Amino acid sequence: MRFCYVLLFLIAIIGCARPAFKEKWIKEKAPEHFSVLFKTSKGNFEAAFTREWSPLAVDRVYAQFKHGFYDSSLFYRVRPNYVAQFGVDDSVKLKAWSAFKLVDEPVKEANKRGVISYARSGKDTRNTTVFINLQNNSPRLDTLMAGGVKGYPPIGMVTKGMEVVDSLYNGYGDAVFAKYNTLLHDKKAFLETYPKLDGLWKAKILRKK
Repeated sequence: MRFCYVLLFLIAIIGCARPAFKEKWIKEKAPEHFSVLFKTSKGNFEAAFTREWSPLAVDRVYAQFKHGFYDSSLFYRVRPNYVAQFGVDDSVKLKAWSAFKLVDEPVKEANKRGVISYARSGKDTRNTTVFINLQNNSPRLDTLMAGGVKGYPPIGMVTKGMEVVDSLYNGYGDAVFAKYNTLLHDKKAFLETYPKLDGLWKAKILRKK
């Protein structure tokens, strides 16, 4: 079954053309509240996003959802009792979106179980990867200093189907970082190395307010 899933996923990521990046997407403003349906290899879950929590970041992730940025991506890092991370999976997308810096914002909400935040690697690097907290990671991830920046500002929260998130394959943990460059340049080879990873088929905006 897992082998069949990998074959289907490879067909999807190789055969489905994504729309070309357009700079005007970066200027789109998100609704104050919106919900997203995530269709995954383990089932579906939903999350609600709140612009007030981190306005610039929610504007960015809204544009990414709207234009299919996360479709056919991998939950490439699932660390047990910590986070499930997904996002950028090729160098072309990374270059296009990362060219437009997302200014850091203060942490207004707690990184509790089910809360979604952008990952980052230093100043103004939130952009192409998000994570879901699998446990209560507050106050640690609210206050952690890394790369001269304090904390990871939440942008949304899983509202339905957290059991699906909990079921994502977590056997590789942080070991995937040894082949991270392969993920960016050759997803097929990355999946051959880590064939049990689960995938995100589609992230669809459901409701806006």
